[in-house]
Amino acid sequence: MGETAMTNPFDDPDGIFHVLVNDEEQHSLWPEFVPIPEGWRSVFGPGKRQDCVDYVNENWTDIRPKSLRDAALS
Repeated sequence: MGETAMTNPFDDPDGIFHVLVNDEEQHSLWPEFVPIPEGWRSVFGPGKRQDCVDYVNENWTDIRPKSLRDAALS
């Protein structure tokens, strides 16, 4: 019985993605064909997966939620 391996669309190296950000400034890669969930907005893309990963690596340098970063400064 042959099984076809399914690629998770969030892990597809050939997929087209957006980089999403929420109010806590957390980032997420999001496949272009999936509707953007409420509470998130696109800040980069659509683009190739690696371009989106590079954007996240360059722009999300402190992975703590914004509320924790703000509390640490108080």
